Parts: sequence; structure tokens; C-alpha cells
Amino acid sequence: MTDRPSRLNTGSHDLPVSAELSAFMSGNWSASPLSADARVAAHALTPARRARLSARFPGERLLVPAGELRVRSNDCDHRFRPHSAYAWLTGLTGEDQVGHVLVMEPAGPHGHEAVLYLRPRSARADGSEEFYRDRRYGEFWVGRRPDLAEAERLTGIRCAHLDTLGAPEARNAAHDPALAAVLSELRLVKDAWEVGQLQLAVDHTAAGFEDVVRALPRALEHPRGERWIEGVFGLRARAEGNSTGYDTIAASGAHACVLHWIRNDGRLNRDELLLLDAGVETDSLYTADITRTLPLSGRFSPVQRQVYELVLAAQDAGMAALRPGASFRDFHRAGMRVIAEGLADWGVLKDAQGDLHRRYTLCSSGHMLGLDVHDCAQAREDTYLDGVLEEGQVLTVEPGLYLQPDDETLPAELRGIGVRIEDDLVVTAQGARLMSGALPRTVAGIEEWMGTLLEG
Repeated sequence: MTDRPSRLNTGSHDLPVSAELSAFMSGNWSASPLSADARVAAHALTPARRARLSARFPGERLLVPAGELRVRSNDCDHRFRPHSAYAWLTGLTGEDQVGHVLVMEPAGPHGHEAVLYLRPRSARADGSEEFYRDRRYGEFWVGRRPDLAEAERLTGIRCAHLDTLGAPEARNAAHDPALAAVLSELRLVKDAWEVGQLQLAVDHTAAGFEDVVRALPRALEHPRGERWIEGVFGLRARAEGNSTGYDTIAASGAHACVLHWIRNDGRLNRDELLLLDAGVETDSLYTADITRTLPLSGRFSPVQRQVYELVLAAQDAGMAALRPGASFRDFHRAGMRVIAEGLADWGVLKDAQGDLHRRYTLCSSGHMLGLDVHDCAQAREDTYLDGVLEEGQVLTVEPGLYLQPDDETLPAELRGIGVRIEDDLVVTAQGARLMSGALPRTVAGIEEWMGTLLEG
């Protein structure tokens, strides 16, 4: 009988290895050390981050795992991305972090020592076959990992072999709500380096939106034009960063009324709108989150303009409400007042009171942004959703109207129109700075921008 665990470890392409081949593979390899001055990008920032975490849990052992691989199909895994808290505390963001664990070991009455337990680069001269046979971790299959000394230089953290990680009682970020909440709350306010990474993500995303507009003539011809759009943006995300920060929403026509439309299998119609919600994730794993709703003809029809300008007015009101000390929910309330009044003016609602407008808006109008597209989501409500804004927080403002195609409360001409406008902002001492201002937001600005790109 075949040894099933060994079979799965080496994968479906494996062949038997003779003693002669094993001996031949173990020798005559040149040294290939990492550069002695290589450091993770956030090397100077992570010690203070770990110290802040340490101060919240004196005397307790803390585990922050990078995460494990998940099978996509048989012996093919999903692409790996380390957990955001792990990346924030270590600066390590690569696919080679599978299974690694940061442990905060109590050291004295108040502090901790950080120890990074990892799977180091496998040796080639000790009889190990991992480097050329192991499909999940072998260097010839998935790329080089640092050895323990290299990992210590990269991170500034003492490193140990993953196999030596014991399992005494500890708080584990994957299972401990209190630890998960603190790890979210510590990331609510971004430092200057993080804001810079988010701005980089926004700038790459803006370039991706330009790519999409230039690609519209080809996309309009394709039976799955939405996927053509998704692919064009994905190329920019992989070329400039790690990937997209979340699954791209390329929703044309009535698909835009589905909040998280990611099937992206529809044809584009020149007479309809395209709602594109997409973000580039940088190599440091910070992501942008921007939405534009674009007329596929290059110009808004009168009814499309009517809906768009109401959403834009709501977004303007929401942005104006951003300032340190304001309630986090204030910008949503400001935008929804505008939406409700507009729906009442159209005769869709009898008046602007109450919450009946939510039939057409469905969700909140924004969220924190950072390493996760919905950043800091494990934070306690009194520090986030029911908290107040602080300078250095980065968030989205994204009101929308989703007028379902089968909604009999709406006049026929409004049905099947979905509009969302989403921008990324950083809270400043004076209010908030629009990070995504390179992309036009107004009707006239979008039409001019599209015309210029399509003519070029």
C-alpha cells in the first residue's frame, strides 16, 4: 500500500528517488546567502509595535501565528498571505511565512521577549530531501527561505526552529477574542510610514483604473467584459504590488445592485454603468479601496446623472464630517441624510424621516483601511464603531444607491441602476486629506477623464 501522508507531501508529480540520486543531490551546491544588509521594510517600526502589545498583557505568553496553507484543489493550495497582525508585528509579508509563529515570552514583571518560530531553509548536505522533494516547503518548489541567522538579521527578532515550539498555555491570536481585539485596536491609528504605504497603494490603484478605461473598447466586445476588466486591473495589481487587496468587483448594469458582485461574468452594455470596486495591495500588504461608477458610453444619461449626483452629494457631506473628535458614525449619518432627502424629493419616499432609505442603501458608508481592506474589524465597538476619530486614522467614505431591477417601489427608469463612489482619506488635525483625489469624482470630471483616456 502507498504511504499516503508521504505521497501527499511530495505531490502528484513525484517519482521514486534512488540512493544514488539522493547522494548526488546532497552535494556540490554553491553558497547563496542573503545580503547581509537585507532588512524587512518596517524593521525600525516593529519593536515599538511589539512593546505596545507587551504593555497590554503583562506576564502573559502570547502567540501570533502567520497562518497555514489551505487546499484549493487536491494538492494545490491557495496563494498564502500572512495574517495581518503577524505582518504588523514582524514586518514579514511573504508567502514563505506559512506556519510561522511569533511568540511573546514573558520576561520579567512587565516586559516580553519576542521569539519568532519558523521553518528555516533546509540544508542540502545532511541527507535532507526537502529542498527538492517537498512540494509545499521545498526550495526548488516554492522558493528560498532564510536560515535562522538570516531571519534574525531581517527582523531584529530572536529566531528558533518551528519544531522547538512547545505548547504551554498561552493566549493565541487565532482563538482569543481579547487578544484579537487589542491587536486590531493597536492598528487603528497609522504612523507616517503606514500612511505612505497606503498612499502608494492608492496611487497604483488610480493607475489601474486608468488601465481599465483604456481597455473598455476591448472589454465591450468580449462576452465576459466584466472579467476582462477584472483581469486588466489584476495585471496592474500584480505588476506593482503583491496582488489585489480583495476580490475585484466589476459590476455592469444591474449587477451593480449586488454589493459584493465578484462573479464578474457579465457582458458590458454601452448604455449602462460599470461599478468598479478595486484596490492594489502593496508588497507591504497595505491596500487601497476605491470605487468609481463609470458610464460605459463615456457620458452619463440624464437618469444616470440624477442618481450619481445624489450619491456624490452624500459622499461630499460624509467627507465634510471627518475630523478628530467626531464620532466614527457621523460621516455615515451625514451622507444618509442627503440620500434620504433626495429619495423624498424624487417621490420614492414619503419623507426623509426614519430608516426606510436603507432599502436602497443597504449598508454602512465606510470603514477603516490598512493591512486589511476592512481593517481593525476585531476592535471593540467603543473604540471603533462607537468611538471617535483620531488623527492618523485611514478610512473609506463610500455611500451608494442600489436600485434593484425588480423593485416595484421605484419608477421604471430608476430600476437596475447601482452607484457607489468610494474614496480613501486620512484624518488630519484640520479634518481629512483625500488620498485618492487623482481620480475624478464629478460627472464632468469623469466624462472628461474618460474621453481623454479613450482618445489616447
